[in-house]
This record gives sequence, structure tokens and C-alpha cells, in this order.
Amino acid sequence: MANDVNLNRLAVFVALVRAGSFTAAAEQLGLTKAMVSQHLAKLERELGATLLLRSTRRMSLTEAGTRFHADCVRLLADAEAAIERVGGNRDTPSGTLRLTTSTDYGMAVVAPALASFCRLHPQVQVDLVIGDRVSDLIAERFDLAIRVGWLRDSSMHAVRLGGFRQLVVAAPAYLSAHGTPRRPEDLAAHGWIAMSVLATPLRWTFVGSGGKRRSVRMRQVAQANNAAAVRAMVLAGAGVAVLPDYLAEEDIRSGRLVVLLAQYRLPQGGIHAVYPGKHPPAKVRRFIDHLRERLAPA
Repeated sequence: MANDVNLNRLAVFVALVRAGSFTAAAEQLGLTKAMVSQHLAKLERELGATLLLRSTRRMSLTEAGTRFHADCVRLLADAEAAIERVGGNRDTPSGTLRLTTSTDYGMAVVAPALASFCRLHPQVQVDLVIGDRVSDLIAERFDLAIRVGWLRDSSMHAVRLGGFRQLVVAAPAYLSAHGTPRRPEDLAAHGWIAMSVLATPLRWTFVGSGGKRRSVRMRQVAQANNAAAVRAMVLAGAGVAVLPDYLAEEDIRSGRLVVLLAQYRLPQGGIHAVYPGKHPPAKVRRFIDHLRERLAPA
């Protein structure tokens, strides 16, 4: 039966035919003559067919052996070509890079990084899927996920690419109408725009320069399920919120948003590349390096 055939014996059989004798084949394979003979005998027994006729002076292929030899040569050549292709692609990014990340981070950071990556590696095509649901990388056939925040326990491999600060922000028009908070406790009197997907969207702990912790419970006026929507409401003057620095920096530089309580710190989040398998392909490794370089402090 085909399922009972030891495929390693095919290489021994092909080498034997090529060498023309058991002695020469044994020398080429680094085996003893007896071991080559045993491999052939077991292969014939597994196949239920005689492949070689041999005497003290010569050997010759049977009709079945001739056909089988041709098939084995082709199979071994295909296997060698497949191995060479894998080895050749080990360090050259190619194929489709399918990755997923959150909506806000995908739009603000990952999509621009992918654009520059594709210019550097034109052999790579990109399939970016953004959304705030944590995807199953194996079931959904993703090569990579860029995850922002705090990682859950997982069997996946993760590489830290960087981190981000959480900033308390508001629009100038809102502050003109409601005043500027000077202490964390002042925030309780302001309208708060909450990120509903967080575990505690209305309770925040601030750490001062001396390490003193101050927890405040906010008064919610609105909520949204992703940071981009929270940002839009803050820009429109609806209230105060916490935004990640990568989403708020441009607005802060332009004056559309103001950072509040800058002397206090909120917990910092991480940015991680997460992927299945111990040996990611070149396209994954190169994009991780590319994104890490873009995230590195100037």
C-alpha cells in the first residue's frame, strides 16, 4: 500500500540506479552495501513489486522498475525545487502580506507604513483588514496583527514595536466655555467622552511627579467604541477625553486640541506585532522591522 512506503527509500533507489552498482551507491550515500541492499528489499516488499533483477555481475531494471524509477526521479526533482523555492524566499519578501489591526491605529499609522513598505518591496502585495475585534490569526489566515494597548494571554509570538502615551485633551472652544482643569479632581466636573471598549472607561488613575496616585471618576456625556470617533467628538467641542498620542499629536501641533494636566501621567500602552509560528516569512519579518524603524524616536 502507498501509505506503507517509506519515501526515504525512493532516494536510495534512484541513487542505486544512477550509480549502477550497490558498491558505488553505498559510497555515494555514505551507507554500507548491506544497508543499500536492505533499503531496496524493503522498498520492493512495501510496493509488492520487483524493481531490480541482480546477479553476481550485473543488475537491470524490471519493466515496473523502469516506470517507477522515472516517477521517482520526477518526484525527487520536484521536492528539491520546492525546497529551493522556500530557501530562496527565506530572505526575499514576496507574496501577499495579510495583516489586521485596530481601526484608529490602522488608519493613522499602519496604512501609511504599508504604503512605504510596498515601495521598498514591490514583490509584496498587501491585504489590510482593520477593525476593533480581536481576530483569530490562524482561523482567518492572517500573517500578522499589529495590536495596540495591553496584550491578552496568547500562544502567538509577539514583538514589542514601541509604546504610546495617553493624553487628556479638549478643544479650545470647550475650554473657553467650561474652564481649564488644573488638577485631576477637576475633571469630575467636566463632560467626559468615554471609550466604551475599555474595562473602566470612566475611572482613570493619574500619577504625579512624586509618584502619588490620584483616581478620578468622570461624568460621562457621550461614549464611542473607537478612538477615532472619540477624537471627532472632542474636536467638535463635546467634552474632555483621553486619546492616544499617535491619534492626537497632529491636532495638538495645529492647535485644534489642547493637552490637559501634562504634569500627570496615565498608564502607557504597548504596540506589538503578533504572528503565528516560530519562523515568520521574510515579508512579515521585514514589515516588523520597517514599522519599528518608523516608530523609533527621531
